[in-house]
Amino acid sequence: MLQTKKMKILFIQTGGTIDKDYPKNKNGYAFEIGEPAVKRVLEKINPSFDYEIIHFLKKDSTEIIDEDRRKLLELCEGTPHSKIVVTHGTDTMIETAEFLSSVKNKTIVLTGAFKPERFKDSDADFNAGTAIGAVNALGAGVYISMNGITASFDKIHRDDSGMFIRRET
Repeated sequence: MLQTKKMKILFIQTGGTIDKDYPKNKNGYAFEIGEPAVKRVLEKINPSFDYEIIHFLKKDSTEIIDEDRRKLLELCEGTPHSKIVVTHGTDTMIETAEFLSSVKNKTIVLTGAFKPERFKDSDADFNAGTAIGAVNALGAGVYISMNGITASFDKIHRDDSGMFIRRET
């Protein structure tokens, strides 16, 4: 009988809209970044790969600073995993991807959502699924997977509406 080793993907939570929740508190509604949304996504799909989830940051991406990115870079370089999906806020996703571009011999895919995964009409499940497919299929490098496309971090940008699109060459 042929035995195969299951692939393992490391998921790293940095926060952003994908992980936001809006619990009611005494002061009305305010968001907080809770448990990783990707955990709920993975529980729904019963994946045929192994995974680990690291709670790295719980920040809106506008609050991520270079020190956070440096620690994320060290985490990505130091892990034995070669397949990594980083959930991240959309506002500074491209900057973080560029910061991670020095990581060698690993496939890193950043993804997020425009609406929290907890919302019924969220794009989180779709974007996470696209990122999982991408990390399985692509070679070493740093990629962004959003809005139905996956491209190297330096081949993608946001248009005036905020959508991630391929950079025309």
